[in-house]
Amino acid sequence: MDLGIHGRVALVGGASAGIGRAIAEALIAEGVRVVATSRDADRTRAAADEIGAIGAVAWDTADVDRAASVVDEAERIAGPVDIAILNTGGPPAGDDPLAFDDARWEDAHRHLVRSPMALLRRVLPGMRERGWGRIVNVASTSVREPLPHLVLSNAERSAALAALKTLSHRVAGDGVTINTLLTGQIATRRIAASYGTLERAHAAARDRIPAGRLGRPDEMAAAAAFLCSERAAYITGAALPVDGGLLHGV
Repeated sequence: MDLGIHGRVALVGGASAGIGRAIAEALIAEGVRVVATSRDADRTRAAADEIGAIGAVAWDTADVDRAASVVDEAERIAGPVDIAILNTGGPPAGDDPLAFDDARWEDAHRHLVRSPMALLRRVLPGMRERGWGRIVNVASTSVREPLPHLVLSNAERSAALAALKTLSHRVAGDGVTINTLLTGQIATRRIAASYGTLERAHAAARDRIPAGRLGRPDEMAAAAAFLCSERAAYITGAALPVDGGLLHGV
């Protein structure tokens, strides 16, 4: 299937590893000119070279004020951004929802709500003026079914989802779509850390997930690439689970 995005420019967050890197690779395979971004400059440059991205920009999403300059740098490298993948690491887990102090809450809010919105304030005007744009937010199934040890992620990712849904209505008539992927149990370093090892995560998935296995980063990437395509032009404001049937709600 020709996704119709050859030659488009994408800024991909969290692209040095895991799901973000897989999305960057999937877009590059479609002929997209990808600028990779993540927190560590060396790892971002190395990943960009390995996957064939045309550039790399370091950005710790705790630094909300840097969002606009990240887009400026990406556009100097590749031209106007047509596709933005909002993807960053999740906040820490904890058994006690009341144990996180104000600094932890503010940090999660910066990473998951304020920085994505600051980036969109910079990229959306150009997308709307050109009559074409794709925003894909990488979130979690926890916005539908909150997990007891992830209160920060539950709350802040839900806030971001609501904000993006609101914004999607405003820009839909300008040819810009905004959608969210709800990540299930995907075989990444983060899930390995949650279970102690990736092997333990795989073992738990056999019993817990209807599909009987963990998802692969490339399966998340395939969904993201489709939502970035010309063929997905009538899909906006959606939250798509990629979870092997993990969610129980309708």
